[in-house]
Amino acid sequence: MDFIEILKVIFLGIVEGITEWLPVSSTGHMLLVDEFIKMNVSEEFKEMFFYVIQLGAILAVVLIFWKKMWPFGLTEEKKPAIKKDIFSMWFKVVVACIPGAVVTILFDDFIEAHLHTPVVIAIALIFYGVAFILIENWNKKRDAKVATLEDITYKTAFLIGLFQVLSIIPGTSRSGATIIGALLIGVSRVAAAEFTFFLAVPVMIGMSFLKLVKVGFAFTGAEYVILAVGTVTAFVVSVIVIKFLMSYIKKKDFKLFGWYRIVLGALVLLYFGLVA
Repeated sequence: MDFIEILKVIFLGIVEGITEWLPVSSTGHMLLVDEFIKMNVSEEFKEMFFYVIQLGAILAVVLIFWKKMWPFGLTEEKKPAIKKDIFSMWFKVVVACIPGAVVTILFDDFIEAHLHTPVVIAIALIFYGVAFILIENWNKKRDAKVATLEDITYKTAFLIGLFQVLSIIPGTSRSGATIIGALLIGVSRVAAAEFTFFLAVPVMIGMSFLKLVKVGFAFTGAEYVILAVGTVTAFVVSVIVIKFLMSYIKKKDFKLFGWYRIVLGALVLLYFGLVA
């Protein structure tokens, strides 16, 4: 493997690390970047690579939110203890995962075959960009009903999970769909983002595992290097981006990401309209 190929993988890892957590669609960005930066690998491996490097992004979430995610601890007397509130949150995450899991199993192959196109991505980018702006303007007139992560109920979790189903369309954004849904039903920005991080752990691990099983593990030495470099890069960048996002939304809203999506979507439509 030459140096240029390594640079391509690092760049893709950077794109994944940035766009996985910002509500701008990581899948959409990865597919668009692939239009201009071609890795010297098979199509099957490349498709799997785009999913597996998400494990790096997930490790970043686990690292940052470990205390909020790990349900086992010690009492003051150093005896094993279970944190019931964290266990409860993971059960809510399971409830939220159900709609997306069902839809993915039923329609994933169809979506990949028919909707992974620049036009679909561009339309989704623009549509949900407008949605972010409209919802944030609407939210100025009301207070959040669910202020913290702990206030999320099973009903709220399931409703957020229904919105996550929308993310099966490339260009939507998994984090974007869940955050929009959470904001609509009265969840605060911080709680919406944190629940999105929780929700991403089983979803992305599951998707990566399914892709690995589908492709198999018979990789060449160069392919193992590609996976390792991409995953590590996505991990490092994700740590930075998650910390930035949590700091950003404590002071500002998501409208900036809405405008970004609209501009990017318009540029994609323009570019592919001209080259078609």
